[in-house]
Amino acid sequence: MPPVPPESPDPRRPGVGRRTVLGAAASVAPVLAGLSAPASAAPSRRPPRTLPGGGDLGPNVLVFDPSTPGIQAALDEVFRQQESAQFGTGRYALLFRPGTYHGLNAQIGFYTSIAGLGLSPDDTTINGDVTVDAGWFNGNATQNFWRSAENLAVVPASGTNRWAVAQAAPFRRMHVRGGLNLSPTGYGWASGGYIADSRIDGQVGPYSQQQWYTRDSAIGSWLNGVWNMVFSGVAGAPAQSFPNPPYTTLETTPVSREKPFLYVRGDEFRVFLPEKRTNSRGVTWGNGTPRGTSLSLAEFYVARPGDSAATLNQALAQGLHLMLTPGIYDLDQPIRVDRARTVVLGLGYATLVPGGGVTALKVADVDGVRLAGFLIEAGPVNSATLLEVGPPGASRDHSADPTTVQDVFVRIGGAGAGRATTSMVINSRHTIVDHTWVWRADHGTGVGWDTNRADYGLVVNGDDVLATGLFVEHFNKYDVQWYGQRGRTVFFQNEKAYDAPNQAAIQDGPVKGYAAYKVGDNVTTHEGWGLGSYCYYNVDPAIVQHNGFAAPDTPGVRFHDLLVVSLGGNGQYEHVINGTGAPTSGTSTTPSTVVSYP
Repeated sequence: MPPVPPESPDPRRPGVGRRTVLGAAASVAPVLAGLSAPASAAPSRRPPRTLPGGGDLGPNVLVFDPSTPGIQAALDEVFRQQESAQFGTGRYALLFRPGTYHGLNAQIGFYTSIAGLGLSPDDTTINGDVTVDAGWFNGNATQNFWRSAENLAVVPASGTNRWAVAQAAPFRRMHVRGGLNLSPTGYGWASGGYIADSRIDGQVGPYSQQQWYTRDSAIGSWLNGVWNMVFSGVAGAPAQSFPNPPYTTLETTPVSREKPFLYVRGDEFRVFLPEKRTNSRGVTWGNGTPRGTSLSLAEFYVARPGDSAATLNQALAQGLHLMLTPGIYDLDQPIRVDRARTVVLGLGYATLVPGGGVTALKVADVDGVRLAGFLIEAGPVNSATLLEVGPPGASRDHSADPTTVQDVFVRIGGAGAGRATTSMVINSRHTIVDHTWVWRADHGTGVGWDTNRADYGLVVNGDDVLATGLFVEHFNKYDVQWYGQRGRTVFFQNEKAYDAPNQAAIQDGPVKGYAAYKVGDNVTTHEGWGLGSYCYYNVDPAIVQHNGFAAPDTPGVRFHDLLVVSLGGNGQYEHVINGTGAPTSGTSTTPSTVVSYP
């Protein structure tokens, strides 16, 4: 067995190891010619863009079948462009029709999604590997962001597939017929990650992974843990044992509804919408047709970069759903989702960039909206919010058909200066936030305490909201503020802002430092499992953070398995929550933990 790394992972190092970003789609066009989806229709540039029988999903959606020549060359060329393009403009979706593919190694770089097009992962089998490694960053996987794998069966060539990622890199609806290694070659540091609705027949080895969340899956076994490993609804998960080993294990997930996904029926492209489950456990597939409904692609407006927000809103107003093909969308007004059960599905990390201080996307107080698979990037003019689910004061009951926000990621800075007061606001009741990374950039361009100013990450005002897989980092003030009643979070990962210039800059009245996760004073019922916050105040290592977590001291507000860590002695937590828990000390990265509060 390879050695488990020591307990002191390096924090992410700003700006180290970046390479020059290669050109955009033009540089791959010669190799990829003829591999995009068939242009069986010539849709209008005005809505509705209907594509019966499938159609043109754009030049950066590559659709393969087992007889396609040159698949490996195409995969290699996309990876060559995307391997180190952390803040580049390239976006790709690699789609595989049902069948068996032999001898492939699909290396997945930035802004690249790979997916099968069957109803079950086992409909599309790759005898080979779907790989993420960290050669571009000297063996450090802590910046392997913004990529995904979905709906494939993989038979690894070596018996073990490697998926060495950090945040915003979901592994969904996958069947690994072997083991899964979550660390890079050489077992350098990694900072992920998320698995859902997947089956790993062999052992999952996180090795150097600092934290990980696995939901509604089945695994052969789990090897180790560094700081925070959380499982809900996972057959084969290790038993509850936090803090040693640091496993938080829930038998079931309270509520879940898997992400919508693209598939083919004959020559027709469709989108499958999995049904809601309560107290869920295990995968949704493997026993016949999955439970849910589906939509024809003809019911979607298939958007391309260059489409205006007015065009997208016109399509939505006409009753169409929205598919965002890979690329960057500049918005001069919000995308408005006003109709119940609307689907907004991104491919290949389609990216929304609001201009002029607008909000990128707003959802009305309606049932069953599904937002999935895209990135929102703040523009240079401050936006009050970037994503708003439900208007202020939303109060309707959506328990039967909640809105879901899945693999929707938010970024402020990194690719250029951006600003937002609050990144994501959840006002609608019963919303499920299933895997998000809300990130104020700590490296890249346009980064500085006031340059990419973003005071608040996630604000939850709605009642009965559930978060499963919540990653929120580096905000100038509170990373998460939760004001709704009966909120629940299963897994939370946070780093406080590295670049706070001094203690005064983060002083909240008499309190030293803004808590990473604060429950509002009027909340009477709230619960969280497996929550961690880390500090790395590298500008002023003398900064003291009073608590990682803050909440009303009442029996209905409960937390299980909390931890705080000081990275290399850069800053200190005095307590874990509400004056409870030992302080972090010295340069040790041993967490301070609280198993149950109150």
